[in-house]
Amino acid sequence: MAKEELITMEGEINEILPDGRFGVTLDNEHRLICYTAGKMRRYRIRSVVGDRVHVELTPYDLTKGRIVFRERTPGQGPGGVRKRGYRR
Repeated sequence: MAKEELITMEGEINEILPDGRFGVTLDNEHRLICYTAGKMRRYRIRSVVGDRVHVELTPYDLTKGRIVFRERTPGQGPGGVRKRGYRR
């Protein structure tokens, strides 16, 4: 069990920063610097500007967070079109 519980909030990505970080504006207009969680990296879940995300914060530092979930964008299919090479 963790010493302190994590705070989970929702926001929108508004900037892509170097080194795999993102600028996220929360629903209460607070701005954070966030990185993607390990499972999102493992399953190659891509995030772009305008995506709605769920962010976990620690009560010790409210300026940094971890993106743990990206909400599905309406109108998009389950995945992008993959280009298959010709196999001989």
